[in-house]
Amino acid sequence: MFGYVVPMYSRLSASDLSIYRRYYCEGCHQLKAGFGILSTAAVNYDMTFNAIVLNSASGGGSDVDRTKSSPLCVLKRPSSGSEIMRRAAAYTVTLTKWELEDDRTDHRSLKSGLASLALSRAIMKAEERYPEYDRAVGGGFKALRSMEEDGCSDAVLMGRTFGEAVAKPLASLAEGACGEHILGLMKEVAAMVYVMDAVDDLDEDYMNDTFNPYLQDGAVFRNKAEYISRNIYGITSSMRDIMKEATRHYGHVRKEMGAEVGVADNIMHYGIPDSAKKVLSGDASAKASLKNILFNRRNRYGAGQNS
Repeated sequence: MFGYVVPMYSRLSASDLSIYRRYYCEGCHQLKAGFGILSTAAVNYDMTFNAIVLNSASGGGSDVDRTKSSPLCVLKRPSSGSEIMRRAAAYTVTLTKWELEDDRTDHRSLKSGLASLALSRAIMKAEERYPEYDRAVGGGFKALRSMEEDGCSDAVLMGRTFGEAVAKPLASLAEGACGEHILGLMKEVAAMVYVMDAVDDLDEDYMNDTFNPYLQDGAVFRNKAEYISRNIYGITSSMRDIMKEATRHYGHVRKEMGAEVGVADNIMHYGIPDSAKKVLSGDASAKASLKNILFNRRNRYGAGQNS
């Protein structure tokens, strides 16, 4: 697993840890059942959080069972009949497709090309079953590309523009009055991920001459550590603003959630801020990604937590 929207395990109770493991195991099982075993490499922390929020707010939390961890646990069948969990798996594949496509456009990366080839059957299935996901997520990436071509230097604006586009398909699954707040929550969390990723990738983007909103101000760039030190107030202020808005929406969504509140609270109040701290301190420099997982590179967080 990989991603920024991760729990702080040291502050999770045993019962909440069990709940979290049930969800990411179920994510693997839904991917394998719907899109083949290779697609399970795409399971990630960020989508697990979305699945927890959506499934719990819709009253489906109790139907997700934990699988005992083993080398072959991925071969187990899904335990949940939830349409939300099935669609979250399809959405994960669609988002992965566009992330790899974007990476290939930026870097002409052999790894990304091979990863796309390995997942081609899964991607085709997701496109056929849920073309609306493909259009929405593709539109989000195209909007980002347009902003990149214009030389946008506002990372928060880019993150929110992208977040709103890619959150709409998932938020549309929410039932009841909290749908608007689920959209707002997922939009802001996606924006936070975008900002963390941009900071995390400063050195790599500078060396590869690829777009990064933080490299558009014309200032001399020496290295990521020096850049963060020089701009720490502005970066942390942006992160706080995003999390303040995300927390506001989460407060409304939380009222509709069931047994998973403890897990979601942990991720919102401890996990995401801790990820931001790691990014700013340089601890997240060996960021994991799908192509690195597929090519046996150790993930950044939660070693040994995989389903």
